[in-house]
Amino acid sequence: MKIVKPQLALSPAAKAIAGLLAVSAVLVMLMPTRAVSADDKKAAAPKPALTVTTTRPSTTTLPVTLTANGNVAAWQEASIGSESTGLRMTEVRVNVGDVVNKGQVLAVFQSDTVAADVAQAKAALQEAQAAAAEASANAARARSIQASGALSAAQISQYLTAEATANARIAQAKATLSAQQLRLKYTQVTAPDSGVISARSATVGAVVNPGTELFRMIRQGRLEWRAEVTAADLVRIKAGTAAVVKAANGSEARGKVRMIAPTIDPQTRTALVYVDLPPSTGMNAAFKAGMFASGQFELGTSSALTVPQQSVAVRDGFPYVFRVNADSRVSQLKVQTGRRLGDRIEVLSGLTPDTAIVVGGAGFLNDGDLVRNVPATAPAPAPRTAAR
Repeated sequence: MKIVKPQLALSPAAKAIAGLLAVSAVLVMLMPTRAVSADDKKAAAPKPALTVTTTRPSTTTLPVTLTANGNVAAWQEASIGSESTGLRMTEVRVNVGDVVNKGQVLAVFQSDTVAADVAQAKAALQEAQAAAAEASANAARARSIQASGALSAAQISQYLTAEATANARIAQAKATLSAQQLRLKYTQVTAPDSGVISARSATVGAVVNPGTELFRMIRQGRLEWRAEVTAADLVRIKAGTAAVVKAANGSEARGKVRMIAPTIDPQTRTALVYVDLPPSTGMNAAFKAGMFASGQFELGTSSALTVPQQSVAVRDGFPYVFRVNADSRVSQLKVQTGRRLGDRIEVLSGLTPDTAIVVGGAGFLNDGDLVRNVPATAPAPAPRTAAR
């Protein structure tokens, strides 16, 4: 029995395509093979994503500081009041912000009535002295003839008593004169110390009672920074520690710790550290009593591992550096940063001193990128200034 295989019928278009494929296969087989050149390999190699320069961390000496905030206040204030009674103020010679010296007259009260009382007290003293002179003369004569018996003992005692009484009246007149002279002195309000007038309530024409405050003064113009420091950091600060205080307008002043408060606030758990500031006078002074200021306590120096600031890239709130591996690819390393000094940043963890890291262009890299490392060029030397 003969088996007949079925044959598929092809369309003319299919036959044409099959023929073209057969011819192409024959041509490919007949073409000579060509060796791959170096240019072809170079073209096929991956291209670097960025050209970068690298560096290694270096050990630098950095200052150890402690940051704190606080208020600026007067070192000491003096309250200057009135000591006169029932006198009218006729003149006010200073105003807020004026710099005054010790003993300078600040205000004047009407002194006519007091001057008249002083003159009256002087006259009373002269009268008492005259009466005392006569009594002394009589007592001297009585003593001289006491042995002769010309005067009785009662008369002699009378003369001696009159002398003592006259001397007592002199003492009384002197005390009265001193009191009136003191009243005359109080008609002029003087500064008890040198300093700056910080407040004034004196008004021309006012009649004030004794003890009423007329002026308030910052003694010697001295200010202090009252920094608030936590109990944990308080042991690091001692009397004499240097501090740099920064005012609201950016001005800085150097001071020293004068004293540390003996108690800690139970509400805030902080203690006040008193830092003496340089004298600040004038309306345009950088530091004024009552202003808020921040500052740093200088606690010494220590060695630290630092990297250039531009080598640190911040992503998602965390700092990273990029390490260049042997295959010219970078690895992203998470680090912990600390102090800053100029363009250097301290690295506390996550990096070793022998690690090569990317300096420029770190912000444009991703983990695993291929880079081309170019040696960093040394900075050009600064031009010399011609000697004059």
